[in-house]
Amino acid sequence: MDVLTGDVRKLYLRYLAASFGSALIVSIYSLVDCAMVGQYEGPDGVAALATVAPVWNILYSCGLLFGIGGSVLMSAAKGAGNTRQAYNYYTLSCLGMTAAALLTWGLVLFAPVPMLTLFGADSRLLPLALEYLHYVRFAAPLFVLGQFLSAMLRNDGAPALATAATLAGGIFNVFGDYFFVFVMDMGIRGAGLATALGQILSVLLQCSHFFSRRCGLKIVIPVKPCTGTGLIAATGFSSFFIDIAMGILSVMFNNQIMGLAGSDALAVYGVIVNVSTFVQACAYGVGQAAQPIISTNYGAGKMERVHLAFRLGLGTALMLGGGFTLLTMAFPLPLTHLFMDATPAVLDIAAPILRRYFLSFLLLPFNIYAIYYFQAVLRPKASFLMSVLRGLAISGLLIHLLPAFFGGNALWFAMPLTELLVTILSILLIKHSPQRSASHRPEEA
Repeated sequence: MDVLTGDVRKLYLRYLAASFGSALIVSIYSLVDCAMVGQYEGPDGVAALATVAPVWNILYSCGLLFGIGGSVLMSAAKGAGNTRQAYNYYTLSCLGMTAAALLTWGLVLFAPVPMLTLFGADSRLLPLALEYLHYVRFAAPLFVLGQFLSAMLRNDGAPALATAATLAGGIFNVFGDYFFVFVMDMGIRGAGLATALGQILSVLLQCSHFFSRRCGLKIVIPVKPCTGTGLIAATGFSSFFIDIAMGILSVMFNNQIMGLAGSDALAVYGVIVNVSTFVQACAYGVGQAAQPIISTNYGAGKMERVHLAFRLGLGTALMLGGGFTLLTMAFPLPLTHLFMDATPAVLDIAAPILRRYFLSFLLLPFNIYAIYYFQAVLRPKASFLMSVLRGLAISGLLIHLLPAFFGGNALWFAMPLTELLVTILSILLIKHSPQRSASHRPEEA
């Protein structure tokens, strides 16, 4: 179905099924790992995985930086009929992704102890966190590559393959976790092995697209590499920062929690990290479904189709926010039991902590979708502002200020207040969106 001429609703549903499924399965890696490790190792295992969570944010964010940035510009160039420029953006994003993958690989391979200590692991949790990373560290670049390829495949007309590849890796991870953790009695190290093998399978399937006749991704000799790479980075920065900010916030939360409440509260935060990852992955799916349609039609100047795709994504994001808030507020203790063999001390504090934090889910999908929308219509300044305020500036201040002024329990309201303030900004920016004209050019980064 042609993105420029096909029925927008049908296109959106097709992309939504693919991107939603793909983003959803990515979160299964951490969800299943946490559930299996929590049942095998107890609350300490979940707390250890909370200190590993920023590692995933670093790896995934690098893939998103060049995957989303390159694919948005590639689609806009194709929509404008400039195939050569589209190939140039793809080539430059490949080079940038490769450099980022190698840099992050070096960090995971050669500095795991200082990295995990920075992320909140103490002498009790550090051995467990290192055990989990034992096999993951060797496959680290593939997690960057997987996020990159998912974005490129969606924008090259192969969303179903992107989903199938991620689904295959996720299914392998589910059964692999059980087999290695319990049957082979490997514990937390087995969960890491299953995750690494699942990602290898996923990337191999994604790479099959390059042998397809329908593959429209082509490496060329790059033109203006510095300018092009800078534009790719500026366009993809907001997606990068959404994920990297989750890691930064996890570090802040981990250290605040260990100072204010101890490892039992950190185990509860481990539940929050995994549920929040799941909700955020669903929000990614909505943004990634609308983005190829919006970007391509925006490049072609077909604003009616852009507006329709935007409204479809907006409705989906609002429904997700309401649904996830109701579900998580209603079942905090079942969620705790799902992720760990909880002690009485953990169960005593879990429900109030979870309910306070889960209020943020009401507005989270809308804010993430708005960031993707601004990227799709080449407004990197707006998406940059929102992602930085949401991911670091407002949230970081509240994480430190609320406990200082209102006590330790106020820490859990930091994200609900952050999402509320960012929503107000999102609405203002959307209402004042400029209309594209023939003379329109992307914002300067």
